[in-house]
Amino acid sequence: MCSLLTTAGLAQLTTRATLETSETLFTVLAATQTCVPGEDSDASQPLRAAVAQDVAQAGKGSAAAAKAQAQLCQFYRDHRLADPGRNLSQYISLALNLTGPPSFAPAIKEADLPPDAAYVLGVVPLLERFYQDAGMAAVWQKYKPQYDHMVEGLHAPVAQMLLEADVYLKLQFSGYLGRKFAIVVEPLLPSGQVNARNYASDYYVLLSPSGGTLRSEPIRHTYLHYVLDPLAYKRANALRRLEPLLATVRTAPMDDSFKFDILLLTTESLIRAIEARNLAAEPEAKKKQTEAAREAVAEAAMREGFVLTHYFFEALKDFEKDPVGLQDAYPAFLRNIWVDSEKKRASEVTFASQATPELVRTAAPRTAAVLDRAEEQLSRGDARGAQLLAQKALEERLEDPARALFILARAATMSRDMQGARTYFERTLELAREPRLVAWAHIYLGRIFDLQENREAAVSHYRAALAAGDGTPDTTLAAERGLESPYAPPTPRP
Repeated sequence: MCSLLTTAGLAQLTTRATLETSETLFTVLAATQTCVPGEDSDASQPLRAAVAQDVAQAGKGSAAAAKAQAQLCQFYRDHRLADPGRNLSQYISLALNLTGPPSFAPAIKEADLPPDAAYVLGVVPLLERFYQDAGMAAVWQKYKPQYDHMVEGLHAPVAQMLLEADVYLKLQFSGYLGRKFAIVVEPLLPSGQVNARNYASDYYVLLSPSGGTLRSEPIRHTYLHYVLDPLAYKRANALRRLEPLLATVRTAPMDDSFKFDILLLTTESLIRAIEARNLAAEPEAKKKQTEAAREAVAEAAMREGFVLTHYFFEALKDFEKDPVGLQDAYPAFLRNIWVDSEKKRASEVTFASQATPELVRTAAPRTAAVLDRAEEQLSRGDARGAQLLAQKALEERLEDPARALFILARAATMSRDMQGARTYFERTLELAREPRLVAWAHIYLGRIFDLQENREAAVSHYRAALAAGDGTPDTTLAAERGLESPYAPPTPRP
């Protein structure tokens, strides 16, 4: 690990960041890449090919190593996802939450692991065996000097980049205490692929150097999240007044998470504005061209759906002239947003056909709220909004799949899709273990069968609800009423 320390009389702006290598990540990637020979072959990364050759040679020279590789690869195939990026991502997520070799134990409670990491947690004992039998400790020591050389060469440019961001935002070092921002150098990652992660207060960017350099944009973008996300979370209640803007972005091409969370939308809009304002300045003679290019970048972000980018772009012009730092200026940024004006501006935007994929994947606390937001949409009568969020949580394994299916079932009920609702409630019962979820899935199924005049099936589900072990008054009352008489939906008010 190598800390990034600034000099030249600017010690007060020291960036709390590290350039790191990870033997755990190295082992996980070396192991999984033996299961997909030939994928992502890249002549510009000879180190990757050399590691793969060493691992393959270990398998040929040892029956135990060959067996360990075979078992690990069987697990890999059994847990493979359709999206190659997400398939790799789940193992990266796991690696970032494991201790070092040889045990590779979870660094946090298993219950607190990100959902994608938890999905492949079963690989750990296979990884431990692979590490021992394939002699991965020796393989790591063989290549570690090359990793250390990469880190040393990247130290100065990365430190300078992050210092420039601090100087622009006028931030002080004290704002970073107790938090982590790490750039993990790993040439075994596919070239051109960037993985950026947020686990609670810790942020990671995982990059594969190309030609001895790192792409600066992903590092700066993740660093801006590291700086700005806490400012938004501290003012979550104040940001709620901006929620009417969410209705204007339903058809935007950006990721759905931004369409239902005003904190995400606001922060990303501010980041896009900062990135636009920080385009490299042209000589004085081309000053107009520079400003036009910056405006074009901001407008492109607007077309992707980040509809507060224009507002922040203009606000930053004044911020650049003021000695006040961003932490002090941020509350005023929010206070000065006129919701009606920004809604009108957003309504006049013609959205693009596609958007740049969001770089930073958050494991907590944001993704943990996906199904909570889906519940909020249901309470507002927005079945479609709830369906989109629950489907996202289900497909990306963000949270409890049983709860996601239960919400999809209720959204289908709200949309009067009884067959769809029945299917989702039945799938909920296949996965659910929480008594209340089980009980209410049975109650809803009982009501559906009552409406379909299948009283015998309905009674069976009401009885199952009482036997689920919930015992709360509302559950017991609903099930007992179902046993007493067939369910009849409430009469609509005139």
